[in-house]
Amino acid sequence: MVGQVDEGKVMAKAGNKALRKFEKSLPIALLRAREATTRLFKPFIDSHDLTMPQWRVLRALAEDEALDAKTLAERCVILPPSLTRIFRGLTQRGLIEQVDCNDARRHMVRLTAAGRAMFEEVVQESEPCYTTLAAAFGPERLDELLDLLNDLRDTVTTMGDTQRVVETPLRKVAGRG
Repeated sequence: MVGQVDEGKVMAKAGNKALRKFEKSLPIALLRAREATTRLFKPFIDSHDLTMPQWRVLRALAEDEALDAKTLAERCVILPPSLTRIFRGLTQRGLIEQVDCNDARRHMVRLTAAGRAMFEEVVQESEPCYTTLAAAFGPERLDELLDLLNDLRDTVTTMGDTQRVVETPLRKVAGRG
């Protein structure tokens, strides 16, 4: 039995040699970068009693007259059920309003004057932080990083469209084989 355990450890070590180091894991690096940059801007969002997803919706709506729920969900990376709750909260606060639409299946919203004013306040407060970040990282490098991240997203999306992703088994529930 002891030999089997030792053999298992050797196999795990041998298998891990092919695995890139944790610090070189793309998902971990992206997550860490997201968390670090979020920490820079979250205080500005928090000071206006907004959540990050609510801010993403306001930010997206600030660039367009009105958007439908499907477009907002995709643009803001928010699941539709969560978007429904976000719409409810922002509407109750008077920051967004529903827009009449010829297609009853589409839920269109836009910023209200109060929503636009809040957006402008947050931008005015957070822009110096963004400018400092760009100066520290390098404005050209920041632009290049944003382009590369968009290219990476497009590549992964294309891969998903052209390749069948190997189905992963469902997670085992504790106590069940």
